[in-house]
Amino acid sequence: MRLVSIPSWELFEAQPRGYREYVLPSSVKTRLAVAAGITLGWSRYVGDCGDVIGIDRFGASAPGPVMMREYGFTVDNICQRAVALLERENHE
Repeated sequence: MRLVSIPSWELFEAQPRGYREYVLPSSVKTRLAVAAGITLGWSRYVGDCGDVIGIDRFGASAPGPVMMREYGFTVDNICQRAVALLERENHE
């Protein structure tokens, strides 16, 4: 298991193919992206076997910690989603 941070898709895509393959090996199919923004675009990095935790709606208002919890950005939720992906991978 590893954690990869991609703060800029444009800069990541500008890197040589070998580097991108090193960071996100094509042999690793089970991926979870966590983005405190829209999920649009993350499918190119997580693929068909992956999942994305993000925010695809607009207009909610509350203190930051409350919003993060309500949108699923908690350690428990992220771990549960990761475990679910791994269990699905093991059953395929």
